[in-house]
Amino acid sequence: MELVSKTIKKHNFFAGPAILPASVLEAAKEAVKDFSGMGLSILEISHRSKEFVAVMDEAFNSTRELLNLSDDYEVLFLTGGASSQFFMSAMNLLPQDGKVGYVNTGTWSTKAIKEAKQFGTVEEIASSKDKNFSYIPKGYNIDEKLAYLHLTSNNTISGTQMHEWPDTKVPFVCDMSSDIFSRPLDIDRYGMIYAGAQKNLGPAGTTLVIIRKDMLGKVKRQIPTMLDYNTHISKASSFNTPPVYPIYVCMLTMRWLKANGGVAGMEVKNKEKAAILYNEIDRNSLFKGAAATEDRSLMNVTFVMNNTDLEDSFMTACTEAGCLGVKGHRSVGGFRASIYNAMPKESVQVLVDVMKDFESKKG
Repeated sequence: MELVSKTIKKHNFFAGPAILPASVLEAAKEAVKDFSGMGLSILEISHRSKEFVAVMDEAFNSTRELLNLSDDYEVLFLTGGASSQFFMSAMNLLPQDGKVGYVNTGTWSTKAIKEAKQFGTVEEIASSKDKNFSYIPKGYNIDEKLAYLHLTSNNTISGTQMHEWPDTKVPFVCDMSSDIFSRPLDIDRYGMIYAGAQKNLGPAGTTLVIIRKDMLGKVKRQIPTMLDYNTHISKASSFNTPPVYPIYVCMLTMRWLKANGGVAGMEVKNKEKAAILYNEIDRNSLFKGAAATEDRSLMNVTFVMNNTDLEDSFMTACTEAGCLGVKGHRSVGGFRASIYNAMPKESVQVLVDVMKDFESKKG
């Protein structure tokens, strides 16, 4: 089977920073040379300029449109990555005499739990650590007096994703770094959503925060100015110089999302792509999935080889076919194919063809 030509197209399966739509990259490239006819690069314009204020406005409005946000929610573009939101969310939302619940589904929720404990009582109400986070816990009890329930919707390392949400009136605070805008949400259930841009929205450098107004104002602690959500709400994410270029690329990505069916359209395409790859994993005698079948992620497909001696040879075959970033996370091993919104179905098929060809030679 001929898998590659002399000019190999690269297929980006890295978990993050991750693939962006080709049209977004092209527009972003042009803006580096000359933004909005200003005769200046977007890398050097003022964040107070009317041209960039228009970018911010479009980014805010597109977020609202894509997720069907009401006026009860504020939208922010901050810095520090999702990791900063581990402590910033608890600092702003966890009352000193209150209690919050965390569902531990992997590395990122483990880190979030550690940070939240600095600000109040944290109850780890469920965990999948017993099986190396290969499944999503279910059927756990939730204290309805919790200030919020913290969830991680998709786990890039283990390749699990929440497909059902807990039945509770407690508001969710959810880390959606790796599956934001990949499917519709029942938004009223969320008190806060945060997402590092670099996996499914834009380049590293900005973090999307969506917060319901009634979640704020419940803590009495002194919060440093830069860590107070109200600071950034009052200044439309421009209290200090925001990350201009990453926000611009996020705005371009949301334009692309709207032109391609929005989050509902993305869900259809993501399910189709994931099915192609998971079907091959389940069919192929050399591979098996790493995550519980019912909890498999549509964003990060994790799988291992039945014969680990063949792993290096398979990685070589992937590289030769232009499939990059397929090596699994060091804590899990095996392989991981990240197939975010911008990943075309054709690239997924190339990886599947590599797997079929490898089985024909080594099976």
